[in-house]
Amino acid sequence: MNYKEILQNKEVKAFLKKGNENLGLLGYTDHSEKHCAIVAKQAGVILSKFGYSKHEIELAEIAGALHDIGNVINRKSHGEYGAILANSVLEKLGMPLEDRVIIASAIGNHDESTGGAVDAVSAALILADKTDVRRNRVRNKDKSSFDKHDRVNYAVTNATVKINMEKHLITLNLQIDEEICTMYEYFEIFLGRMMMCRRAAELLGARFRLTANGSKIL
Repeated sequence: MNYKEILQNKEVKAFLKKGNENLGLLGYTDHSEKHCAIVAKQAGVILSKFGYSKHEIELAEIAGALHDIGNVINRKSHGEYGAILANSVLEKLGMPLEDRVIIASAIGNHDESTGGAVDAVSAALILADKTDVRRNRVRNKDKSSFDKHDRVNYAVTNATVKINMEKHLITLNLQIDEEICTMYEYFEIFLGRMMMCRRAAELLGARFRLTANGSKIL
C-alpha cells in the first residue's frame, strides 16, 4: 500500500474531514487531506535524498498521510490519539505489526508540545509537517479579524525547502511580508517548531537552517 491509497480510505477520509472541520471552528489553520498529502510527499522526498530504503520512504509517506487524524478526537494530544487510530486503520488493511509500530511512533511524536524525533521516519515527518507553511492554510478571509496565528501564516508569501547533500543541510527559506506581521511575532509562534526541526535534522546527520527574507535566522 502507498500513501495515496491510504488517503483514499473511507475511514481515513472521514477522520481527516471531521478533524479539520473541528479545528476550523476553533480557529486553526487548514489541517485537511491536502496538508496531509503535502506532508506525506515531502517526508518521502527527505528520506529519499538521504539514501533511505524504499520501504522506509513508504513508511514515512504513510505516517505523513495519517499524522493528523487524531484531530478528530481532540487537538490536545492529537499526536497520541492519531497514533492509536492509525494503528487500528493499518491493522485492518493488513500492515505488518513492525511497520505499524514505526508509523504509530512517528505520529505520536510529531507534535512539538510532547514529542520529538526518535528515528528516521519520525524525523522526516516532523521536518515535512513543520515546514508546510503556506498563506492558503489560513481559513479566515477577513484580514481585519486576523489573530496572531492568522497574521503569521498569512504573512508568508513564499516557502521553499532545499536539501543540500554535499553540506548535509536542510534549509527552509521564507519570504515574509513584514507589513502583515513582525519577525518577532513570527518567531514567537514558530520558534518551538523550528527547534524541533533542528533536532530532527540532526538525527538524519544534517543541520537545519531557517532563512527569512534572505537573512539567516537559525
